[in-house]
Amino acid sequence: MSTDSNLNEAEAREQLLDLAADFYDQFAEGDVPKMQIPTRTKSNIEYDEDKDVWVYGDRSSTRSAKTVSGAQKLLKATYTIDFLAQQLDENRSSTLRELYYLSESWDLDEAQFNSQDESNNLIEDLEIVSEVKREDFHMRPEESGAKVMGPLLLREQTRRGDREIHCQDDVGQGGYQIPNNPDTIEFLENDADFVLAVETGGMRDRLVENGFDDEYNCIVVHLGGQPARATRRLIKRMHDELDLPVVVFADGDPWSYRIYGSVAYGSIKSAHLSEYLATPEAMYVGIRPEDIVEYDLPTDPLSDSDVNALESELSDPRFQTEFWEEQIELQLDIEKKSEQQSLAARGLDFVTETYLPERLEEMGVL
Repeated sequence: MSTDSNLNEAEAREQLLDLAADFYDQFAEGDVPKMQIPTRTKSNIEYDEDKDVWVYGDRSSTRSAKTVSGAQKLLKATYTIDFLAQQLDENRSSTLRELYYLSESWDLDEAQFNSQDESNNLIEDLEIVSEVKREDFHMRPEESGAKVMGPLLLREQTRRGDREIHCQDDVGQGGYQIPNNPDTIEFLENDADFVLAVETGGMRDRLVENGFDDEYNCIVVHLGGQPARATRRLIKRMHDELDLPVVVFADGDPWSYRIYGSVAYGSIKSAHLSEYLATPEAMYVGIRPEDIVEYDLPTDPLSDSDVNALESELSDPRFQTEFWEEQIELQLDIEKKSEQQSLAARGLDFVTETYLPERLEEMGVL
């Protein structure tokens, strides 16, 4: 999939219609129509050590009209392509949720989706096979993008024309909201020294309230839990185009380590876009299991699922480094986990006056 730049509406539309035309060509040649896609399961995900990202392996599955189920999937794909082509013609956009409900108006019951998971998966299939990102055929997730606060001036393309925004001076405490397609952003001026990607809204608010972004020339990006594609794409662009180090600040539990992994190395769900979304150079600042011990942080006990996740990460290529093996083994030994906000036990300013400055200096970021 090409990730160098956005396709324009005409190019995206043409690539989608070429896919539909291929179904008809197979009909005309007397072949049973089919669509082949990579098998999108964990067992078909490979770690590309050269690029430090997750990619799909060689295994694939075939959607074939030889079976009723396969024929229905191709029918739904054709109807969806028709809808997307019309949407691009009209320069409109829609959400993944709207697509699910829109299908109820289609004239064939068999073309309608049975669940939103089904329509979401089909959109991902179309991305892979047509080599068109969903952002380029104007599909967006239901939730808005995350927020950015920091010394960055940018120009954003909007339906009402371009606008310039400074991500400190021109925004309120909430920050600048990342658009669904961050490739519509042009970076104009940058006075930042690094990007700090923060898992929780509470910690993001603490950093902004304490003026961390201003004092340390830092762009604070709220990940909002498992980060959306737009968030990961903007972080990668800031790293690649502005030459800014990226540091991830998350909770001290296995699920948060996977949030870091998705920023740095990509995720199974979007492995076809890893080179477009992942920032392999991203570093993990904390919370670390060693912090739980060193600062005697308030904790919760590890659940059985936490233990299973940690043990799984020990065999995960993303975490097979000396640092991660030591941290995970320590966490399994102490049987505890801790949240970012637990640092408040040492005072509301501890995270911005002591914890982050000392850790970032150790890491060579400050």
